[in-house]
Amino acid sequence: MSAEPFRTSLLPDTGVVSEGDVTIGGVSLRDLAATYGTPLFVYDEATLRSRCREAASVFDDGVAFASKSFLCGAMARVAFEEGLCIDVATGGELDLVLRSGVPANRIIMHGNNKSHDELERCVAVGVHRLVVDNFDEIERVRQLVTPDAPLNCLVRVTPGVEAHTHEYIRTGQEDTKFGFSVASGDARRAISALREIPGVSVHGVHAHIGSQIFEVAGYVETLSILSEFTRDDGFDELCIGGGLGVAYVASEEALSVTQWGEALRDAAREARLAPHVRLLAEPGRSIVAQAAVTLYRVGAVKHVTQRTYMAVDGGMSDNPRPVLYGSGYEAFDVDHPRAPRVQKVRLVGKHCESGDVLIDEAWLPAETTVDSIVATPVTGAYGYSMASNYNRVPRPAVVFVHNGEARQVLRRETFDDLARLEV
Repeated sequence: MSAEPFRTSLLPDTGVVSEGDVTIGGVSLRDLAATYGTPLFVYDEATLRSRCREAASVFDDGVAFASKSFLCGAMARVAFEEGLCIDVATGGELDLVLRSGVPANRIIMHGNNKSHDELERCVAVGVHRLVVDNFDEIERVRQLVTPDAPLNCLVRVTPGVEAHTHEYIRTGQEDTKFGFSVASGDARRAISALREIPGVSVHGVHAHIGSQIFEVAGYVETLSILSEFTRDDGFDELCIGGGLGVAYVASEEALSVTQWGEALRDAAREARLAPHVRLLAEPGRSIVAQAAVTLYRVGAVKHVTQRTYMAVDGGMSDNPRPVLYGSGYEAFDVDHPRAPRVQKVRLVGKHCESGDVLIDEAWLPAETTVDSIVATPVTGAYGYSMASNYNRVPRPAVVFVHNGEARQVLRRETFDDLARLEV
């Protein structure tokens, strides 16, 4: 039983709890729900900018924001303004970042199955780096790149490191769809093949061992393997990828971006990485996750023999992580944030799935009932970016709050939006 009030350490940096409300960025969550409706993603711009600056300061130039964690034009501009490159993985992400005003020479293109059209656009606009993933891609690059249309690239390698995280978000082990194996010799063959293509410059290697990782040991091992593997290549970059974990519930503790970066700097020195080699990373979740909360309105409370179900007006369409990975979250009542949380409920969404569960065992005040505004913190990563229209539910609006003002950066979808593709 959790009778304790909600722990404010999970809120964005500017979160302030009063007796009958919570403010973020100087703006009342209750007022935001009334103005923009629910569900609603609320991002604290100060937290976003602070985390971006932190990443830019602890890593070398070329460190990138992993946009798959949360991407819209406003977010891309924030990351760029604070000194980060933007990491994209599809033509759609590339297009949106370009539309946002970020120059192509600050964009890094990923993807394990880049199409001819995606590669052609990368070459045409002149992306900062293309991260090459497989031999078929190398052949496509060979057809597109010339000395007059050059390409700067990294080679994605799999170091054979198994990160301690959910199996669906491990990516550094040998059995993976990503990259070239170091152990099998494929990574060495890929580097050689790319270096034979006129117009291609290979700057180094890239690895990503997984997501939601709390320990640095896997990164240290990866850095050691890659340092040794590339010792005689004359590369000027080594990217360790992203995946730094964040605390989603009060019982979890996570490293800051600075602590992570400093640990990797120490590991680089221990591995005798040449001083001129730029040490890069691609933080995403650790930049955006804690910056946001999601607001919901309770629509129904159902008491059954086994438990109490509390249903809100969102669910797996705006936060699929609990369904996909069994991810844990906490919740608080916006009107009663300091009240003891004595009511145990299963917080569920409105979708036609028994698995549409946001929090299996949520603790909320006794006052929380129909029409209450309930917030789930640390929802800035992989919520909106993985949102769907399952059951034809429109995706929520997104607002940024800063210095007492709110600005809508993504409007709520309408039924007309959902019908627009009908022919």
